[in-house]
Amino acid sequence: MKQARWCLLLAALMMLPTVAMAQPAKPAGGQPPAGGAAAPAAGGGDSIELDDPKPPTDTPPADTPPPDDGTKPAGTGGGGICEIDPSACPKQADLGKAAQRDVAAEVYAVQQIYFLRRGRFEIQPYWSFTLNDQFVNHPGPGLAVNYYLTNVLAIGINGTFYQPFNVEKEFNFQNRRASRVAVPLNEYQMNAAANFTYVPMYGKFAGFGQFIFSYDAYVVGGVGIARTKPIPVIDPDNRKFEFDNRLSFNVGLGFRIALNRWFAITTEIRDYIYVEQLEALTVAPTQDQQQNQSTWFGEKPLTNNIQAQLGVAVFLPFSWDYRLPR
Repeated sequence: MKQARWCLLLAALMMLPTVAMAQPAKPAGGQPPAGGAAAPAAGGGDSIELDDPKPPTDTPPADTPPPDDGTKPAGTGGGGICEIDPSACPKQADLGKAAQRDVAAEVYAVQQIYFLRRGRFEIQPYWSFTLNDQFVNHPGPGLAVNYYLTNVLAIGINGTFYQPFNVEKEFNFQNRRASRVAVPLNEYQMNAAANFTYVPMYGKFAGFGQFIFSYDAYVVGGVGIARTKPIPVIDPDNRKFEFDNRLSFNVGLGFRIALNRWFAITTEIRDYIYVEQLEALTVAPTQDQQQNQSTWFGEKPLTNNIQAQLGVAVFLPFSWDYRLPR
């Protein structure tokens, strides 16, 4: 009987903390909360009434930014790029001043190709002069006409007229008179050729710091005829030559600077290769043999007539429209 009493007393003492924890907290003044119980604050702080329509105003919300009073709370880290480098973030006043500044607007729009050639005719008058003949000068005017099948490939013809401009150099005359040694000379009348032109390179360069010039470089080659004849210097009393046709091949390099979309300055170096007929260096012993034309002709060397050309190029039609892909 006594053991049962002690067990009941011990069980009652163990139940007392559980019952105390389940009881709601009483507000000040001993009045119970209206409409429900209050949740205890974490960590044993003040309680918050869940059904209270007016939340407490003494503590600001956690996401409210601190007042901007120009100071940083102690222990905070560095700011953004504007605080590290203020010049990277100009103020509104600086932007206004920058907008009012005078700007030297020298902006050039670079197109894909400034000087189109496809489907256009090129008319190229030029003046030529010989580079590798030390005895006779062969200057003369010329004209080339090309038609561009594509922007880089053209077919055309050209011709140069020399006859009234052939001039024997003073060196050859003085040498022949002093040493009695003559060198065979030849006179050119004209040449004409059919050519292919290929433009592998084009671009732009700045000139005088103010202008942009478009240029292109091209290679040219073809076949045609050259009309030449020997100049009688070995036996001028009996020999008299006539112009004759020579099969001629040519190859050259050219450079063109465009001043606008249809006018350009051109320069070119071209080598005309053909077999020349020279005067015979020996004179027949008899008068009859001297007047026989078969004794007038000597060697037939392979000759390179390298000439420089300077001229202009006019492209027709003068203008065109770009056709860009949609």
